[in-house]
Amino acid sequence: MGAAARAVLLLVAVAVVVGGASAQLCEEFYDRTCPDVHRIVRRVLKKAHKDDPRIFASLTRLHFHDCFVQGCDASILLDNSTSIVSEKFARPNNNSARGYPVVDAVKAALEEACPGLVSCADILAIAAKISVELSGGPRWRVPLGRRDGTMANLTAANNDLPGPRDNLTTLQQKFAAVGLDVTDLVALSGAHTFGRVQCQFVTDRLYNFSGTGRPDPTLDAGYRAQLAKSCPRRGGNRTALNDLDPTTPDTFDKNYFTNIEVNRGFLQSDQELLSTPGAPTAAIVNRFAISQKSFFKSFARSMVNMGNIQLLTGSQGEIRKTCRKVNGS
Repeated sequence: MGAAARAVLLLVAVAVVVGGASAQLCEEFYDRTCPDVHRIVRRVLKKAHKDDPRIFASLTRLHFHDCFVQGCDASILLDNSTSIVSEKFARPNNNSARGYPVVDAVKAALEEACPGLVSCADILAIAAKISVELSGGPRWRVPLGRRDGTMANLTAANNDLPGPRDNLTTLQQKFAAVGLDVTDLVALSGAHTFGRVQCQFVTDRLYNFSGTGRPDPTLDAGYRAQLAKSCPRRGGNRTALNDLDPTTPDTFDKNYFTNIEVNRGFLQSDQELLSTPGAPTAAIVNRFAISQKSFFKSFARSMVNMGNIQLLTGSQGEIRKTCRKVNGS
């Protein structure tokens, strides 16, 4: 087989991963059967946000962590059972991914209004969209019609999710594996413009980067000193929370990228987008740092792309009655 033929097959394979059954999704999926779906989700989220300012960022992240593991099938929501080993206990999720009770509340409200109709996978997609909007971010229309999976995949959750210490090559590989390109990588990383992260994910950058016994040279000295106060070398709390974006921590804006430009990316995976020599992502970071409009447009497009990963539609999967367990269990 020639190189050209192999390239065509690769493109087809990627299209299957991303698109799959995406043609069966549509923005008007619930217009007749559950016309108030967005209003109901918005109401529950706004109520939750009064008690938990972090919830919008947490719900956005939950959708991301769902889609990267066997597609957008709400598998991350499944609890342990006799037949399920939950993804909630994977390294990237354990004591980190959050927002499950709010998803439960959304599901309960929708079951009361439209019983048996709205999937948990669609709830995650809608909740992420509304969370970004309510934080000052872009608006977009979410294609709907996903169905829920009946299994979880702990191994894939441990191996496939992008990690805070991943270098740029690894990040690109993980995104490419689900059919997403470098623009998607940079745009979706921009969701780190809001939310919090634990000290344990930055201490190596502060004190022992890559086993050198020294700080990460790409980390701004002033920012490093600031972080060292909340994340000391000894005697600190590994789970103490820090703002991912110290400038506007609860607002969805382009400041994530302006922070990276001055070497103030919190995670190694953040700073890698700019500081890796020859990085194909650097120009995109710079473009988004200059233009919030450009970032917002790309982010909305990339969220739709991500929401189309390896879908279940039609008669595949199920519509769970409770998001934490498969029907009949």
